[in-house]
Amino acid sequence: MFAQVMVLSDKAEISIITCGPDPNELYSAFGHSAIRVNDPGNGIDYAFNYGVFNFDQPNFYLNFARGRNYYMLAVYKYENFEWAYKRDGRFIHEQVLQLTSTQRDKIYSFLLWNAQPENRTYRYDYYHDNCATRIRDILVKQLSGDLKIDSTFFIAQHSFRQKTDEYLDPLPWGDLGIDICLGLPIDRTMYASEYMFLPDYIEAFVDRMQVKSDSGWVALVKEKRIIAAATVEPWNSLVHPWLAFFLLLVIIISVSFFDWRRKKLSRWFDVTLFGLTGIIGILLFALWLFTDHHDAARNFNLLWAFPLHFFASLMLFSKRSKNLLSKYFLFCLIILALTLVFWWALPQELNVYLIPVAAGLAIRCLLNWKILPQIH
Repeated sequence: MFAQVMVLSDKAEISIITCGPDPNELYSAFGHSAIRVNDPGNGIDYAFNYGVFNFDQPNFYLNFARGRNYYMLAVYKYENFEWAYKRDGRFIHEQVLQLTSTQRDKIYSFLLWNAQPENRTYRYDYYHDNCATRIRDILVKQLSGDLKIDSTFFIAQHSFRQKTDEYLDPLPWGDLGIDICLGLPIDRTMYASEYMFLPDYIEAFVDRMQVKSDSGWVALVKEKRIIAAATVEPWNSLVHPWLAFFLLLVIIISVSFFDWRRKKLSRWFDVTLFGLTGIIGILLFALWLFTDHHDAARNFNLLWAFPLHFFASLMLFSKRSKNLLSKYFLFCLIILALTLVFWWALPQELNVYLIPVAAGLAIRCLLNWKILPQIH
């Protein structure tokens, strides 16, 4: 445990640290925030980091799957914190806060309390309770009426998904995975304060906050320091989702043309295609109904990843089910056609990389609807 100093000296400073994103790693693509307490008078310089989790915690992987991710506040020497982000080529910005001794001591006392083993663990949420929102909440709750937040410098017009897409542009497969797994709740327009789930917006808002001092209202940031500039460069994925799914569509069209010519279905192809799609649908349905991933609710990706596809794929082995399956594939064809036509009008923003997938599924549904009744 870090050496605790209960009373800060007059030389102490509290800072907000913002670290830039690493565009090559999904878990660090959004950047990071921490609090620095630097007190030369007492010989301490610590980073209070809310972004730490422990793989060894009981039932870690089960909790992760169920949406019960537990993070914790870790405290360690600031020089070690800084070194790690410089090593990765990520920028580091420091905002030294202009606080009275009472305000500074109140924040520090809370951090000491929060760092205790019995208090340091919290239930992580991608958008509502993370390393950045924790800092926002500390400022709001500990400074209370002594803090003014200015949100007039920008217009709140984005959804959580839109800002996520923006930061994950260099990681298209990661962006695709999040877009598939998370549903309608992240498509609503955010309130201004909710933008602070992103470290960049913590920095932007803190830059414009005011705090009540002994002489009146002053800027919360006394000094801003650029500790390190960004040097990390994004690398492009060798296989982009557009390419992968375009090739899949080409394969589906080719197999379908071959099947149409011979008036016979490639059974194993459909079993694989609809079986895998159905498994995805079952997982999405489970995320919605049987886990605590609240943002996975009401997922419109179920329009193409229909859970019943899995059971339909098994029924393809039985000729006795051909009439029922023909009607099923007609139903799915109608749903897929409507989904493709109204792709841009749906209340949930579906990832455009999935258009070839939905089109390919529609082609196979059309073919199964037409050919299945003709099979003897």
